[in-house]
Amino acid sequence: MKAATWNVNSIKARLPNALEWLATAAPDVVMLQEIKTVDEAFPRLEIEELGYNVATHGQKSYNGVAILSKRPMEDISPGLPGDDSDEQARYLEATIDGVRFASIYLPNGNPVDSEKFPYKLAWMDRLRDRAKALLETEMPVVLAGDYNVVPSDEDVHDPQGWADDALCRPDTRAAFRRIVNLGYTDAFRALNSAPHRYSFWDYQAGAWHKDHGVRIDHLMLSPQAADRLSASGIDTAPRGKQKASDHTPVWIELRE
Repeated sequence: MKAATWNVNSIKARLPNALEWLATAAPDVVMLQEIKTVDEAFPRLEIEELGYNVATHGQKSYNGVAILSKRPMEDISPGLPGDDSDEQARYLEATIDGVRFASIYLPNGNPVDSEKFPYKLAWMDRLRDRAKALLETEMPVVLAGDYNVVPSDEDVHDPQGWADDALCRPDTRAAFRRIVNLGYTDAFRALNSAPHRYSFWDYQAGAWHKDHGVRIDHLMLSPQAADRLSASGIDTAPRGKQKASDHTPVWIELRE
């Protein structure tokens, strides 16, 4: 089973690129983030024509997550538990062939001196609670998405320049480690030890061409899923396309 995560930064704006990548990479399961559309306006028919089932948790103009699967989906559940007042569409779960997948768009948190940073940290606490509850099911679990977390300095091109950014702040990294320490494995890092491999390059200052990036898109695996991990990587090709998302897909393969 090949699964991937990709922040498309507007599915409507990136639809030709997304359809091309789905057709060529042919993942079995895809977690999308920042679809930036309500459920009714998601380009379901175009994606279904490629053989995918579609589940969405959308929001007008902002946020929004989706799961695409060539296999049937069960127990589809939108929204991260723990705060009924949170109306932002950032989380979606589904079970596919006995594996519980989540598509995650974790809050950015910038600027750190605004209410956005405490919201990010509180959201991460809720994610940890959900991650712990999922472990208790003893199912294989894949928590995939744009975490807006740079786990370590080897995951950013300029550690000093990014030190005060919400993605790199010590409390952000500590909250991420609390999820990892439950027993989750960073799938990319488990099989790729080389530093300075990135999944996001800003549109500004020629970041893509200079390889001035950060690694913020992660697939975190429960022990049952990690035992099945056979390959992982970052597909940089979509980032080089015209009208590209500023993120690129990150993928894994799980043994059946």
